[in-house]
Amino acid sequence: MVSQPHRIVFANEKGGTGKSTTAVHIAVALAFRGADVVAFDLDHRQRTMFRYFENRAETMSRRGIDLPTARCHVVEDMDEDGMEGLIEEKAAEADFVVVDTPGRDDPLARHSATTADTLVTPMNDSFVDFDLIGQVEGESFKVKKLSFYAELIWEARLKRSRTSIEQQRAQMDWVVVRNRTGYTEARNMARIEQALAEMSKRVGFRVAKGLSERVIYRELFPSGLTLLDKGQLGDLGTSHLVARQELRGLVASFRLPRDNFEQIDGAAT
Repeated sequence: MVSQPHRIVFANEKGGTGKSTTAVHIAVALAFRGADVVAFDLDHRQRTMFRYFENRAETMSRRGIDLPTARCHVVEDMDEDGMEGLIEEKAAEADFVVVDTPGRDDPLARHSATTADTLVTPMNDSFVDFDLIGQVEGESFKVKKLSFYAELIWEARLKRSRTSIEQQRAQMDWVVVRNRTGYTEARNMARIEQALAEMSKRVGFRVAKGLSERVIYRELFPSGLTLLDKGQLGDLGTSHLVARQELRGLVASFRLPRDNFEQIDGAAT
């Protein structure tokens, strides 16, 4: 057990990028590996992550089953100190803290992004989403400037580097996750790849392949089940099995500290 939980923050000021769906599946994947996971939903209006775990609890109760899951709390009517106090209270003994932020500019979302051990920014493969982290030229598609959000994270990482030794915390790892890549035209995909590669050199994030656009993710929400819940989903088609493999690859790409779940490598996910 590490001295404090590893904090994974899912942050993107644009909605519709699959942020909450990705956060839930990562939290459940870690729970399947034996980790103690506590989740915090900062979007107190939509509560997508909280509702997902609420649906999961209801399904377990209705079916009389016990599935790996995370304890989820909604953060509402709090300032930064209040939120940190809640996390300390509810997740003091946890292995991982997973934070899902609103898809809009929000003070607590900004704060959470700067406190992440692993910062995950999901985006769809489009320049509309890319604009969150950087602007490109209209004809060459070369990156011309950083966005406000990228500058915010850059400053946060610099601040973290100055205090990491004192606080005994590692440097922030920023991962940009490309969701729904299968629905992007090939030429546009190549342009986005080039822009991301250029931007990653400037601000130091890594790029990971995320979750494809699949109906199964939306269909699972009412039951709170995930693609990892073998035996509860019926017969899975080939596309669902591929999606499960995508999720495994995404978890591996985060390079999370093994100390948090080293005893459960053999768990089936």
